[in-house]
Amino acid sequence: MSRLSIFDERRPAAPLFVTEDGVVMGAKLGEIGVRFERWESPVMLDEDASSEAILAAFKPYLDELMGATGAGSADVIKLTPTHPQAAALRAKFLDEHRHTEDEIRFFVEGSGHFVMHVEGRVYDALCTKGDLISVPANTRHWFDAGPAPLFTALRVFSDQSGWVAHFTGDPISAQFDLT
Repeated sequence: MSRLSIFDERRPAAPLFVTEDGVVMGAKLGEIGVRFERWESPVMLDEDASSEAILAAFKPYLDELMGATGAGSADVIKLTPTHPQAAALRAKFLDEHRHTEDEIRFFVEGSGHFVMHVEGRVYDALCTKGDLISVPANTRHWFDAGPAPLFTALRVFSDQSGWVAHFTGDPISAQFDLT
């Protein structure tokens, strides 16, 4: 189940607010410019579906999303505990960073924590299957799917170079063990 927890950046053990209500999550995240929606999709995929099959199955949704956001490309990221680069990818995503374009993700399967650091608050959005999240350009954030990641997500890009992070050097993500 999706969940939003909001913390004071200086008190990582004591959330100020917690909800699992998708509408409330969308409203609270909207206050910081983050788009959050729950999408009900009739798409059914095999567990071992290829990236091409996933993109094809979600094409109508992607076309609409990319048309609305001006994005130009989409890809699939799929991480499992047995992925040979799982630990390295987790470490890279865990460092607080920002992007020069919105970071848009749709969770096809599994879950992960998108964590935004905005004006002294830390917003932990646990995203699960069917969740769409769009983090605005230049928003400080990190992502964690835990030490045994298990998720498949569509990634949507405006910049044709794909996922390009600008790391902040702030160690705040190490203070928040959200998995």
